[in-house]
Amino acid sequence: MYLIGIDVGTGSARAGVFDAKGAMLASAKADVTMWQEAGSIVEQSSDQVWEAVCQSVKDAMQAAGIDPAEVAGVGFDATCSLVVLGAGGVPLAVGPSEDPSRNIIVWMDHRAVPQAERINAAGHDVLKYVGGVISPEMETPKLLWLRENRPEIFDAGHDFFDLADFLTWKASGSRARSTCTVTCKWTYLAHEKRWDASYFQQIGLGVLADEGFARIGTEMVEPGTALAQGLTVQAANDLGLRPGTPVGAGLIDAHAGGVGTVGAMGADATENMAYVFGTSSCTMTTTAEPQFVPGVWGPYFSAMVPGMWLNEGGQSAAGAAIDHLLKLHPAHADAKTAAKAAGLPLAVWLANQAAEASATLSDAVDLAGGVHVVPEFLGNRAPFADPHARALIAGLGMAEDLASLVQLYVAGLCGIGYGLRQIIDTQTAHGAPIKRVMISGGAGQHDLVRQLLADSTGVTVVATEAEEPVLLGSAILAAVAGGLQGSIPQAMVAMSRPKQSFPPSTGQHIAVHNSRYEAFKALQTAARLARNTA
Repeated sequence: MYLIGIDVGTGSARAGVFDAKGAMLASAKADVTMWQEAGSIVEQSSDQVWEAVCQSVKDAMQAAGIDPAEVAGVGFDATCSLVVLGAGGVPLAVGPSEDPSRNIIVWMDHRAVPQAERINAAGHDVLKYVGGVISPEMETPKLLWLRENRPEIFDAGHDFFDLADFLTWKASGSRARSTCTVTCKWTYLAHEKRWDASYFQQIGLGVLADEGFARIGTEMVEPGTALAQGLTVQAANDLGLRPGTPVGAGLIDAHAGGVGTVGAMGADATENMAYVFGTSSCTMTTTAEPQFVPGVWGPYFSAMVPGMWLNEGGQSAAGAAIDHLLKLHPAHADAKTAAKAAGLPLAVWLANQAAEASATLSDAVDLAGGVHVVPEFLGNRAPFADPHARALIAGLGMAEDLASLVQLYVAGLCGIGYGLRQIIDTQTAHGAPIKRVMISGGAGQHDLVRQLLADSTGVTVVATEAEEPVLLGSAILAAVAGGLQGSIPQAMVAMSRPKQSFPPSTGQHIAVHNSRYEAFKALQTAARLARNTA
């Protein structure tokens, strides 16, 4: 029997076909359109997302060459974006374009910063379970923005879904929400199995409580739970699969990466931090008991590993921060042309250049020289929970050659690593230490990146055998829903395995990174000071 894992990221939908042991037979992807406008508006179309999902599944199935009758289950993960549907599942326009097909407020949309700030100022007790400070990336600030700025759309909204829950609804017809999505992004208290009506009343969304939360979810299930009767006839036809194929309750995309990696070292997931390094970065740490870490989201119950607690951090821009950083350099165009000629993404080509210029991967830090980068272009997600934070680059000269571009690239990678180290330090100080970082995500696939992250954090970085750990995470959901595995913890151990470890360097590199880390923190302080003078 085989399993299908489906991942909807910021720019594409991907599908992977896996065997029961977690080996991927084939994968495919289809692009997803994104609209960006002034006012921090970022939108997508749920219809177009579903079309991309269906195309990727059909292409992956064709590439794998298996019969739909052999598919034991389907699992979904997606970005934590808000999907707005009217009666009958009709898309509703969420922005000033008035285009009803643009009915998704994407996770990275920051239109709701003022609403988030007002919510935080009110200081409701539920904020204890989001690190003390709610983010504009989460759904209740976005819902409040809708009610205040597009009340007719808010009133017409019949269902407000997190994207992963929209996909499982589209596939199975079930309106059940995953404890992952509603706990991490909607303030559902999974450990008490309830919404807190007083929170919604306090922030201006009391109407949702008055309605009994019908529009945001009344049935919550753990990830991997088999939904309804499986694929509906319509969804099965759309996907090229068989009606009734089991569908598992979904995960946020980063959490799928966690499920696909943290079990690779054995049954004790609490030792391992999942680190998903993609467009943004996400850190996920599992604990047996709740740990309250200022500025780090959570603790969330049953949000990734059922029955366990989760702390979630990361940065709003990671791979995207590196891409943006490189665009600022005069040699960007020439380097991009050279990378294209080599058939490589620019970041991979630059990583190769840096590796070739260094005696060892750890020596690459010397290429950064006196250039330092705090890559907070979209704010600091953790541990400061500061959406107003911005990037800072220090030590630039007037060089315009390739070597200076490589220098900026390496300095940017180190900055990503020091941001990760800051999260690890903060969690350790508040009772959530880890022994190793389990890496996944497209931006973290190069050995140079992995080694620099290990060196800059002082923690061993482990890559797993899975070529696509996020897709594997969704396939694990499919395995549980389809009955091939008894639980997510069992499936995590059975279907994921370590491939390569990158221990932190010793000797002179420790001193270099310690010094650069202190400079990183000093620059953050300087950036806050400069912002406060504006």
